[in-house]
Order: sequence, then structure tokens, then C-alpha cells
Amino acid sequence: MTPLIKELVEGSRVTIQAIVGNVSRGVNAAGSPYLNIELRDSSGSINAKKWEVESKDDEIFVVGNIVQLTMEIIKYKENLQGKVLNAKKLDEEEIDVTRFVMAPPIPKEELEARFNKMVDSIKDEDCHKILTHFIDKFGKKLYTAPAATSVHHEFSSGLIMHSLYMAEICDFLATKYEVNRDLLITGALIHDMGKMIELEGPAVYHYSVEGKLLGHISIMCAEVRKAAEELNITSEVPLLLEHMVLSHHGHLEYGSPVLPLTKEALMLSIVDLLDSKMMIVTKALDTIEPGEFTQKIFHLDNSCFYKPKK
Repeated sequence: MTPLIKELVEGSRVTIQAIVGNVSRGVNAAGSPYLNIELRDSSGSINAKKWEVESKDDEIFVVGNIVQLTMEIIKYKENLQGKVLNAKKLDEEEIDVTRFVMAPPIPKEELEARFNKMVDSIKDEDCHKILTHFIDKFGKKLYTAPAATSVHHEFSSGLIMHSLYMAEICDFLATKYEVNRDLLITGALIHDMGKMIELEGPAVYHYSVEGKLLGHISIMCAEVRKAAEELNITSEVPLLLEHMVLSHHGHLEYGSPVLPLTKEALMLSIVDLLDSKMMIVTKALDTIEPGEFTQKIFHLDNSCFYKPKK
């Protein structure tokens, strides 16, 4: 049995199986290319480097692939890091998927109960119709799907946890500002549901053809419009929800085709950014000891975050 990432120790030479997370290319001082690779399994993640890049690496180190690697484990800036010696992509029959499904930090049953309680709190008839339509459409997948293949909420039930946290934050903020509470919470609960079409896989998720060509934002916008037609909703609610879905990334350069132009859409985009960034930094801090700094976090402006001493 190959070790899990949490079992790796400095100075060892190991063969492990892992999911490829983020991959990027760099150039060393001599001008030669190398690969920065994030590797993940159910126990955690580790950064690795492959200093001798080969042509076959373009097919092996693809986000979402499960690979088998032989690595030397070293310590760099107080964090463990892998030096990849060789690697291969594993075939489906070689994979034990239970090694790669990360459990959510909160039990799925609790997340599901809190999600359904939030749905039951919606009084607006059209908002409630649209919510229950999507709960019925996506079924059990809604409560088990991740929110991403990497970066944030990439674990089992990550999608529902991200959406629920956003809805609970929005529920509090709605008491402080004059917004349509039911519309705001409905937007929070459905804004990322397009990821269940964008991503596919029984345990190790990767981008579907539709996901690559359209993306979850445009997918979900179309789903809201289709649901409104099927439910014969003629109010402005579907249009406002479509706008919230389209603008929830907050900026054109972040993938939203339009900017937030309602108070509810603006608040949703701010809360989405808050929850995603807090999960990213929480994940990074979980891998270090108190009194240490994380490695540079790409999605947080390459900042190194400090974990205060207890």
C-alpha cells in the first residue's frame, strides 16, 4: 500500500498515488523548464517539482489526473516538498477512489439539514419554486459534489458547504442592509449549481466537454431561464437571478460577463469572494505549525500568511 500524503516524512524516497491539482511551468536559473505541481489525496496536499521536463509530462500532469509518482521528500522553507523522479498516469482499473475523496470539515448530514432549513425559510413563491426545481433536478449529487477540482471547496460536499455558508452570511447581512432577503439567499444557494454540469466524475472530478466550452456561469444562467419557462414564472425573479449568476465573480477579468448591477448581485459577489478566499487561506494554514508562514498562495496575490502561536 502506497503512503498517503500526510504520512510523508523528510528525507524519504517514496512512491505514492495522488490527484494532480494545479500545474504551472517555471524556468530555472540556467534557462531550463521545470514543473510546479500540486498533488492531493484524501489526507491533504503537497507541492512538488519536476526538474527534468519530458514531452510525455503534458499528458501525465493534467489537472484531475490520478498519477503514480516516485519522489524524494525534502523540506523547503519549513514545508515538505516533493522532487519528482518519475511518474505515470494511472488507468481507471488501477485506482482506489476511496484514497482520493476528501471528506468535508462538517458532516454531510449536518450540511444537508442546514441547507434544507435555509430553503424552507424562503417565503417568496417564485424563489422557492426555482430552488425546489433544482433540488429535484440534481438530486443526491447536490449534497456530494465538490465546488471545484482544486483551489477551494474541492472536497466531497464542497459545493453545498460553499453555497450554504454564503447563504448564512447573506442572511445576516440582509438584516443590516435594505435588500431582498429571499432573492439574495436563493442566489447564494443556486449560484454555483452549474458546476454539477461543468464537472463530472464518480469521485475524481474533471471538466466535462460542456464545462470546458461554456463554463458554470453561462450553464447556470441557461438553467434558470429554462426552469422559469417550465414553471411558468412570469415575474422578474428569474431575470434577477440570472443576473446574479452571471455577475457573481464580480469582475469581467474574473470570468463574469457582466458586472453586478443590483444590490443583491453586488452583495452576492462580495460574499462569494469572502468565502472562497477564507477557505483558500484556511486550507494553507492547516498544513503548517503555529508561528510559521505558509508558502506563497497564488490565488491570494502570492502572499504568505502567518499562523499565530497558541
